[in-house]
Amino acid sequence: MTTSAPPALTDRAALARFRARALRDPALFLHEDIADEIQERLAEVNRTFTAPAVVTPFPELWRTRLPGAVIVPDAPVLALEPGAHDVVIHALALHWADDPLGQIIQSAHALKPDGLFIGALFGGQSLHELRAVMAQAESEVTGGLSPRVLPMGEIRDLGALLQRAGLALPVADSFSRQVLYRDLLHLVRDLRAMGEVNAMAGRHRRMMPRALLIRAAQLYHEGFADADGRLSATVETLMLTGWKPAEGQQQPLRPGSAAQRLADALGTQETGLEPAPIAAPRPSDD
Repeated sequence: MTTSAPPALTDRAALARFRARALRDPALFLHEDIADEIQERLAEVNRTFTAPAVVTPFPELWRTRLPGAVIVPDAPVLALEPGAHDVVIHALALHWADDPLGQIIQSAHALKPDGLFIGALFGGQSLHELRAVMAQAESEVTGGLSPRVLPMGEIRDLGALLQRAGLALPVADSFSRQVLYRDLLHLVRDLRAMGEVNAMAGRHRRMMPRALLIRAAQLYHEGFADADGRLSATVETLMLTGWKPAEGQQQPLRPGSAAQRLADALGTQETGLEPAPIAAPRPSDD
């Protein structure tokens, strides 16, 4: 019996075109912010990394930050040598992967023992304002809905992928920022200038109706404008970290194995929980 592959989420050819177009007049401030964040996290690790690799759609941004790093595109098959790197950074591309677990497994396979994986991607709360107004506007204007904004993962689901990829000491955290725009077209121009426009395989190929865009702009202003009329766009970033297993590697403590009470460490007094009130007896049916 043969099994068919699941349908692709991303049109990789379209994504490559959109990224190439973005490079003509880029607005990569989110990528730059994440590069700064990752560099800060690397500096906090008590180790010198000498064989880094970066998976990124925008290599020039990383060449000056990690001189000598191996930089590869976020293709379905990553061009990374097995066991060659002490850190692999997957920088703001996992949200476009049809198989994010496969991307993490490939990254882990490229690590030396006790090597570090860091993945950064946009999370499920990103552009929730745009999703809401586009869905309402399209429903009003056309009477239906079509995929226009990329679905993105939630932190619980993506954090579990680190363990499934065989990485030790997995940690998933997130942070959000609000970006303000003067109008919806300003937001769309920024998305185009970072290659983050609709490259879903199931997208409509025809041009968006003008009435739909006008209505979406009205709804955005009505629902998400500040006192000065600027539109707020949420960007949630998920950070995934894990270590390639190795002998002698630090292990997490077993639950209940702490040698000191938290109250003692904090210099405070422990207060027990109040006993639960006794429930009143149920009335008899007699």
